[in-house]
Amino acid sequence: MLTEVALKRFFPLVAAMAVCSSAFAAGVDSRSYTCEGLHALVAANRFVFINYPSFMDFAVANGSFCSGGEIIQLRSVPTSDNPECIVNYCRSRGGGGGGS
Repeated sequence: MLTEVALKRFFPLVAAMAVCSSAFAAGVDSRSYTCEGLHALVAANRFVFINYPSFMDFAVANGSFCSGGEIIQLRSVPTSDNPECIVNYCRSRGGGGGGS
C-alpha cells in the first residue's frame, strides 16, 4: 500500500504525464533552452522533468511541489547560454536526491 508521502510524490507525476504532450512528458533537454527560458518554462508549468544525463529529475518552481519529506535544493544544469544554470529541485531531508 502506498504511503501518504509516496502518493504526494506519485500523483503530480501521473498528472503531469496525463496533461503534457508525450514529448514534454518525456522531459526536456535543458541545453535546448537559455537559462532564462528554462526558468520561464519551470515557472509556467510549476515543475518540469529535465532529461539530462547528470540531472534526470524534476526542476520545480518552489517548495510546494516537494513531498513532506523533501526540501528545495539548488542544482545546476547546462543551458544553451550558461553551463551552470541554477534550478530548484526536491531532495530528501536526510540528503541524497537526484544525480550530481
